[in-house]
Amino acid sequence: MRSLNATVSPLLLNAISELAEKEGIAFERLARAVSELSLLFTKDRAGLRRRYLEEPALASAYLQYFLPVNLSKIRVLLNEMPALEVREQFSVLDLGSGPGTGALAVLDWWHERRVTGGLSIVAVDCSSVVHRQAKQLWDHYCRIVSIADASLRTCESDIERNAWLEQAGEGAPFDLIMLANSLNEMYADTKDPIAARADLVTEVLSLLAPQGTLMIVEPALRETSRALHQVRDRLLQEKRCTVYSPCLHEKTCPALVDPDDWCHEERAWEPPVAIRQIDEEVGFIKDALKFSYLLLRKDGKTIVERRSDLYRVVSELRELKGEKRAWLCNEQGRQEVGRQDRLTSPQNTALDHWHRGAIVQIERIVRKERGGKVSSLGRIEHGASVQIIRPA
Repeated sequence: MRSLNATVSPLLLNAISELAEKEGIAFERLARAVSELSLLFTKDRAGLRRRYLEEPALASAYLQYFLPVNLSKIRVLLNEMPALEVREQFSVLDLGSGPGTGALAVLDWWHERRVTGGLSIVAVDCSSVVHRQAKQLWDHYCRIVSIADASLRTCESDIERNAWLEQAGEGAPFDLIMLANSLNEMYADTKDPIAARADLVTEVLSLLAPQGTLMIVEPALRETSRALHQVRDRLLQEKRCTVYSPCLHEKTCPALVDPDDWCHEERAWEPPVAIRQIDEEVGFIKDALKFSYLLLRKDGKTIVERRSDLYRVVSELRELKGEKRAWLCNEQGRQEVGRQDRLTSPQNTALDHWHRGAIVQIERIVRKERGGKVSSLGRIEHGASVQIIRPA
């Protein structure tokens, strides 16, 4: 069985709840605002161009519903990063920070891990309103857990205009740089948004420490995910960085071949009570964390060794009549692989536990030939060894 991924601590949830109580918004209005904000994030994305987090009801909806969800996504990826080297200071740059989503996730994670040394975070956003919220949450959390060696510095600036570089860049090099649910909202009106976003990431990479990590998190929508895949390809083609995860290769993203494809994550999650109550009111089901992401490096480090027999599972395991199938990805591209139930053996029984995001090892995949054509469906036979190298 898969274990639930790390989520935010009760202490941070309490800090969010206490700040939300000061807003004093009625539950029914909160639920309507959650629905409105969800519509903005999914179907009415043109509306994201306005400063929606400066509208009191929407800001409260983000704080009480979307903030804990997004904090949890970042916590999952913080746990996936390479182990930290012991240093006097862990420095972080959070771009498009909103009400401190990335900064708070790092603070909570850093405190729980009891990492040696101090923590320094620079948060960049164009809104003074969200900076004020972030500072309130930061100060409250630090106070209740007695943290003295962590600092948050805010920088009010429009990231698209590059004015932030001089001020925020003073803290470089950074051990971690985050773009959490913000890259997709940038350069939407430019002629070539992909090129503009890739140029921004290139600029950001120049501020990253040699052994640092650049984390990009995006919504698990087809539009935003495919745009992230395209930014990825551009960066790799220009040899700006390498992918630590989720990709197991640096070749062109296979998900871009078919316009209906995209790659995203779905991680098990136990939502807090407050999230479940809102879900019941608005008819949502937030029982999993869904997102697309990249962890990029400049030192070539990867989540697992690059090997032709290692694959990332990029779909759910589908149980069909008499067999199980899933889509896998590595440098050979995306391929559908299955095993007939009658060929189940102790060697390949790990296939029964495949899940989206898992990294698996397969000894041998067989493709049958019919009428002179080789089948695109790969088969795992009775004696082939299957292992889960790293669960999601």
